[in-house]
Amino acid sequence: MKRAVFPGSFDPITLGHYDIIERGLGLFDEIIIAIGVNADKKYMFSLEERKRFIEESFGNKAQIKVITYSGLTIDFCKEQDAAFILRGLRNPGDFEFEKAIAHTNRKLSEIETVFLLTSSGKSYISSSIVRDVIRNNGDYTSLVPNSVRI
Repeated sequence: MKRAVFPGSFDPITLGHYDIIERGLGLFDEIIIAIGVNADKKYMFSLEERKRFIEESFGNKAQIKVITYSGLTIDFCKEQDAAFILRGLRNPGDFEFEKAIAHTNRKLSEIETVFLLTSSGKSYISSSIVRDVIRNNGDYTSLVPNSVRI
C-alpha cells in the first residue's frame, strides 16, 4: 500500500490544500492529513475546528485519514508506516523552503517527499492570506472549502 502523509497546520484548510489532496488520491492508496501541533504557534482556529473543517471537506472518503501529531514529521510517518510525504508547491519560494526540508528528511530517514504543483488558479492562496481576509471581515469563501464557514 502506498501511504502518504500530507502535513501542515491547516489554519485553515484552503482550496490549495484541497487541490493537492484530491490530486494526490490518484497517486497514493491512502493519504493521512496530519495536523501538526506546535505549542509555540498561535492559531486562529482550534485544533478541533481545523480537524472538523478537513473531515467535513472530504466526507467519509476511505482513502483519507485525519490525524493530529506533534514532533518530527518523519517520526510520525514511521509510526503510520507511510513511505511518502506529500507537499504542494505554489511558487519558487515554496520550492526552496520545501527542498531543504525534503533533503533533511531524506538524510534522517528513507521517506521520500513528493511535490505537486498547485493548480494555476489556486497558486496564490495561502492560509495566512485567508486568516488576514477573515481578520479584516473580507469575503474568504472563494478561498476555502465549504466546510470552513465561521
